Amino acid sequence: MAPTFLQIILLGLIQGAAELLPVSSSAHVIVAEKLMRLDPSSPEMTFLLVMLHAGTMVAVIVYFWRGWQRSIFASRRQFMVSARQILLATAATGLLGVGLKVFIEKLIIGGHQAEIEQLFGSLPVIGTALLAAGGLILWSARRIRRRPARAELSDGAALWIGIAQGFCLPFRGLSRSGTTISVGLLQGVAQKPAEVFSFALAVVLTPAAIALEAHRLFKAHPEVARGDHLPALLQPGLIGLAASFTAGLLALVWLSNWLERGRWHWFGYYCLAAAGLVYVLAANGL
Repeated sequence: MAPTFLQIILLGLIQGAAELLPVSSSAHVIVAEKLMRLDPSSPEMTFLLVMLHAGTMVAVIVYFWRGWQRSIFASRRQFMVSARQILLATAATGLLGVGLKVFIEKLIIGGHQAEIEQLFGSLPVIGTALLAAGGLILWSARRIRRRPARAELSDGAALWIGIAQGFCLPFRGLSRSGTTISVGLLQGVAQKPAEVFSFALAVVLTPAAIALEAHRLFKAHPEVARGDHLPALLQPGLIGLAASFTAGLLALVWLSNWLERGRWHWFGYYCLAAAGLVYVLAANGL
């Protein structure tokens, strides 16, 4: 069943806010889909999710563009340093993330795609990932209070951030922004540089994720590529994109405010509470 107008708006707001806040968009979207009885494998939902990711990526670019001009693009030397660190972190993410996914698919599950999707989308796994994200955020918040952070990002910190991001690829519920910012803080990076670098990585990673989702859509539903199907998908997709873009901008303002004012730990408490709710839903057979 195709999502209704209200469901599209709700999913866009949930995706936009949860993707950029450190609370895991995949966990929230999966729970919302289950509560609304939507089929995430349908062409309508797959295309909508592609557009929602595009909306949040545009929100990140709009929000951080001026900050990146003052940091990443401040000079040729600074651009080369930032580019090296982004490539280093992204390479670590790709090697670990793809390696973990292949290991789980081939050696643990046996390569059955339906079982893989069921595992990564199961509520107990999502709840455990939310617990891990919440604990990591609280740990990093404690680190901020105990020891002063340095302003600059080192190559070593960038590598550890990329490794941490790699764990987020297969495990839904493990917030990408929460994990990468937390690891940056634990490495002694100040709040603002950790946030800026985390979302610079997101802009590099998100297009690949969108391309994979689009490939999955056209592979599973080749009829979508025909011109008569696209208009029916495009209108709800654009509505969802606008909703996720708006929610994403507001979420980034909220995140920056709490991160810089010492309220980062509240996101950790939220993840722990969300994990408890997910476990309750799982126990009740959702």
